[in-house]
Amino acid sequence: MKSSWLDTNTFHYSDFADLEELVALKERKGLSISLCLPTLNEEQTIGKEVLIMRSELMTRYPLLDEILVIDSDSTDRTREIAAAFGAKVHLASEILPRMESFRGKGENLWKALYIAQGDIIVYIDADIKNIHHRFAFGLLGPLLRTDTIKYAKAFYDRPIAAGKNKLRPTGGGRVTELVIRPMFSLFFPELTMILQPLSGEYAGYREILEKIPFPIGYGVETSMILDIRERWGMDVIAQVDLEKRVHRNQDTKALGKMSFVILKTFLNRVERMGVLDIRSPLHDEMIQYQLEGDRGFRPDPFLVRGLERPPMIQVPEYRSKFKVQDAQEAMV
Repeated sequence: MKSSWLDTNTFHYSDFADLEELVALKERKGLSISLCLPTLNEEQTIGKEVLIMRSELMTRYPLLDEILVIDSDSTDRTREIAAAFGAKVHLASEILPRMESFRGKGENLWKALYIAQGDIIVYIDADIKNIHHRFAFGLLGPLLRTDTIKYAKAFYDRPIAAGKNKLRPTGGGRVTELVIRPMFSLFFPELTMILQPLSGEYAGYREILEKIPFPIGYGVETSMILDIRERWGMDVIAQVDLEKRVHRNQDTKALGKMSFVILKTFLNRVERMGVLDIRSPLHDEMIQYQLEGDRGFRPDPFLVRGLERPPMIQVPEYRSKFKVQDAQEAMV
């Protein structure tokens, strides 16, 4: 019986716990690795994340070559703390100043490609309360140990906060189960094997990441999976079980906004692929309602422009910095 992608491309972080082996593989392949932490007001967690990654994966085992913080103009001490613990800190708004600047996670991830020096980029969210260096080495394992896997995505149990110092063991990943998994099931059933497509932790080779567009906001994880699958197929993708991730959870209204952005990204992608013919333009505004007084309701609109950054390899400054001769030839 032929093995499925779920059997062959799903790993556990402990499969890659031999860090000396990973360092040897990295050196044998002549690779450099950058860790990127996109931030916005993460002073409570950023210091510990940088400290652990730097001490375990730079000082103790030289797996990472640099730790970057790409910040969206935080108003707290995020940048100060990150720099104090040894990260290279950059304001997203100051990267590629010729271009108009936007705020959003996807914007930070995209701009990290220009700043980072690595052949492999590891992206990890900056709000993880139970941070451990497995969040990086677990994702790097499939990329270093094989020659075919070019992009690795995390999955994990996501406990949800249930009051002060209390966690419920289930309840996280609500947008995945209510929005993305149904959409994947309808249009791309093979993508349902990706257990947490919206996880914020993933690693990929520059040669892939530089060739795909990046939505500036929440839709970036969805678009990455769709674009990588369309261009290179499922075999270049892996997923790694990191066991548990504890972070702050958002309320239902915030998740509604996130769902709106992700759905819009998804529908734009499937139309572009020729999978779906959408006869009228998608609207940019989601309307939620706020209770006002005892019986009144007030509209609370949320505007999404749906902006995307082009593949980084098309940006002249990037081609010059990384000595890309012909962007069209490199896109093939």
